[in-house]
Amino acid sequence: MASKDKMDGEDESTDSQIMARVCWNYYKEGLTQEAISQQLGLTRKKVNRILNDARTSGFVQISINSQFSACMELEAGLRRKYQLREVIVVPTASADTDVRTIVGAAAGKYISENLPNGSTLGIYWGGTINAAAQNITRRQGANNTVVLMCGGLSKSTHINPYDNASLVSRALDATCYYMTAPLIAETESLKLALTESEPIRTVLKMVEQVNIALLTAKDLTDQSTALKHGVISQETCDLLRKAGAVGDICGHYLNVNGNFVAHPIAKRVIHPSLEQIRAIPEIVLASGGVHKVPIIRAAIFAGLCHVLITDENAAAALLADKE
Repeated sequence: MASKDKMDGEDESTDSQIMARVCWNYYKEGLTQEAISQQLGLTRKKVNRILNDARTSGFVQISINSQFSACMELEAGLRRKYQLREVIVVPTASADTDVRTIVGAAAGKYISENLPNGSTLGIYWGGTINAAAQNITRRQGANNTVVLMCGGLSKSTHINPYDNASLVSRALDATCYYMTAPLIAETESLKLALTESEPIRTVLKMVEQVNIALLTAKDLTDQSTALKHGVISQETCDLLRKAGAVGDICGHYLNVNGNFVAHPIAKRVIHPSLEQIRAIPEIVLASGGVHKVPIIRAAIFAGLCHVLITDENAAAALLADKE
């Protein structure tokens, strides 16, 4: 009788073969899901699930080749209005598509094309970063380094900072440095003790070597993923909003004008200082959705964005904003 390990390996191999066949028929041959289900003896529901899993896992990476952008006017307008080096606007997805996946895909493409060999990439955490990691073109032996610029979460989800960093470093075949501490320390004194420890102090110091930072904006609306995943409580969220905060960039809470908002939780976040982040030569902010507009705009005003990657709806709202 075959061993369990062997059977497990065979099952994984079979699943990968089925996924490859489904994806080839759908994306390369242009067959409908119904035709694929009949050809491979699968239910249409399973074919749909396999295609969704292939996209979200990074098994399939979609690249759109076009010398013209459908959103060039928005890009040009945002560059002028906010004095940005570069703006990439992706078409807004359908209502049932997570905007983070399309903005993240564009961010992954940008990093693939603009991160030089031998350079250091700093990253934050979130669904957009996760999607970016899945869309980075694989490279080997490029001598890149990845630095996770925040602590982790004790409860693992698909957007756990450590998982995000691992995905990015594997794609780049890079050495990865983790902030081996919680995202938010229990007390201010614990934060100070942790940041003074050699492992955390070393990683924080490495931020000064980062060539490109890939950040995303965390909002404080009812759609906040930080709220959804229990990173902050509803009470803390309400108090932050009452203090004027509209969200955070790399753990720094900002108001609509891009000014730092003082709040007890801010003293417990383990992250690089604003001065360290602003000193990074290129800061790429990838964030989409109209609900993110206030914190995106705040990040630009705070000097925490050189390159903006966002979706069409958010871009239009940013352009319409009165300064």
